[in-house]
Amino acid sequence: MADAVLFRRTDANPDLPLPAYATAGAAGLDLRACLPDGPLDLPPGGQVLVPTGFYVALPPGTEMQVRPRSGLSLRHRILVPNAPGTVDADYRGEVMVGLWNAGDAPFRVEHGDRIAQAVIAPVLRPPVREADALPPTARGASGFGSTGRR
Repeated sequence: MADAVLFRRTDANPDLPLPAYATAGAAGLDLRACLPDGPLDLPPGGQVLVPTGFYVALPPGTEMQVRPRSGLSLRHRILVPNAPGTVDADYRGEVMVGLWNAGDAPFRVEHGDRIAQAVIAPVLRPPVREADALPPTARGASGFGSTGRR
């Protein structure tokens, strides 16, 4: 069994539940907005950094990938601009979520709203070396649509 992900409340968070998986098959933990002083209005095109009210300690060899919630993205065009955002295993600050309103209408974020999801993933750290040449592949240097649309 993997080591536990540890969460510690910030002083601003007296009441939010721990980040949790919404269903037995969910890949991501729901992250909530910690806004005890009142809601936040995100105008169209606006970006904001939203606190979650939790510090985190991840198991060694893992990262936390912060991703948009599909319902917010599809219905309201609320995105995580650097998705997936990475929280490193050695980070001990508060988990924050960048939100971007790519929609045409203002969007209100309330205290306790589920604003993003966090996927805990393994991290590979192979050695890094410089090379005079790279091994060839059938694809080579072709990129950005080179494999076609269908």
